[in-house]
Amino acid sequence: QVQLAESGGGLVQTGGSLRLSCAVSGRTGNDYAMGWFRQAPGKERQFVAAITVPGDNTYYGDFVKGRFTISRDNAKNTAYLQMNNLTSEDTAVYYCAAAPGHWGALFGPNPWWGQGTQVTVSS
Repeated sequence: QVQLAESGGGLVQTGGSLRLSCAVSGRTGNDYAMGWFRQAPGKERQFVAAITVPGDNTYYGDFVKGRFTISRDNAKNTAYLQMNNLTSEDTAVYYCAAAPGHWGALFGPNPWWGQGTQVTVSS
């Protein structure tokens, strides 16, 4: 059974930085795309970033505007999301997702999901 475990969330002041991690277990190889989504209270889940297999291409939501960087360490089966210049608008639960093959599968019906990690940005 594939499991995703996020870590690295927390409380940070406006303008600060956080680095989220997502460790994948239960699946050998790295033939899956990985991504990050977020959901703020009362809002729909929003795409943040994705990285392809094996990590040559990255994609970001429009709101990121160069502040976030997604990366992956295939040897560790782990993806990261470096978030800089955070604002209160970035406060949300951040979810890691993974799906076999093309990164578009992250938006399909059956990606694997982590349990989420809370990011709170105080003004």
